Amino acid sequence: MSTLTLHAPAKLNLSLRVLGQRDDGFHEIDSLMVKLTGLSDQLEFRENAEFSFHCDDAKLPADEQNLVVKAVRAYEAAAETPCKFAITLKKSIPHGAGLGGGSSDAATTLIGLDQLHGGKLGAARLHALAAALGSDIPFFLTPGAARCTGRGEMIEPLSSPPTLRVLLLKPWFSVHTPDAYHRWSHSRELPGILYAAQEIAGVSLINDLERPVFGKHRFLAELKQWLLDRREITAALLCGSGATVFAVLHADADAGALAKSARDELEPGLWHWSGTIGS
Repeated sequence: MSTLTLHAPAKLNLSLRVLGQRDDGFHEIDSLMVKLTGLSDQLEFRENAEFSFHCDDAKLPADEQNLVVKAVRAYEAAAETPCKFAITLKKSIPHGAGLGGGSSDAATTLIGLDQLHGGKLGAARLHALAAALGSDIPFFLTPGAARCTGRGEMIEPLSSPPTLRVLLLKPWFSVHTPDAYHRWSHSRELPGILYAAQEIAGVSLINDLERPVFGKHRFLAELKQWLLDRREITAALLCGSGATVFAVLHADADAGALAKSARDELEPGLWHWSGTIGS
């Protein structure tokens, strides 16, 4: 019986500029994105009499609303072939975190199905399917870092940035991405919060969604400033629309101790992950 296991990595937006609203209702963006290969979901494809889908996170829908199932239906229609696989999704990337977990799962589903069908569609058609499913999904079809423009579907591969140690912190709540973009045009900066670009190893860290997200979720602004006030931190930034804030660590920083301090001083339920990005 044929089985294929693939990993769907998370992403970080090292920069995210919002350039304006488009006629189609989306926003024009310019973003530098990198993959977090050390933080990933896992997808297993097992040959089966008919399609089935199971996710180990009961908080996520397992029906036609799930992006994995949507990707399966899109592939079936484009390839004109039924998906006769049982797909199991094991989640490690938190939901509503700005880390692209659902988008990565969808892209990895397309990749897996095309591998299992002998490359029937190929890269260009997979990209078209991915772009129709969601703005972040095409990024996950390509390896490495990329500049993402348009509404996010136009991908320009880039060389990886220098190796950086990062710490990710996410509170108990999630941020709804469409709401963040909806608030962008009339959002204002909060006093005492750093919004300006932070230059790290030749990369300019900036996120235009911090204004609308911090305006509604003030805890995230507090979390960013708390990180910036720590001597172990070189820079800190909201990732995507949140609710994850990531910090770039000094070489001698103890990520585990820093996460514990954040839980002790700010919120005991903070989720955390630490690792490296870049080459």
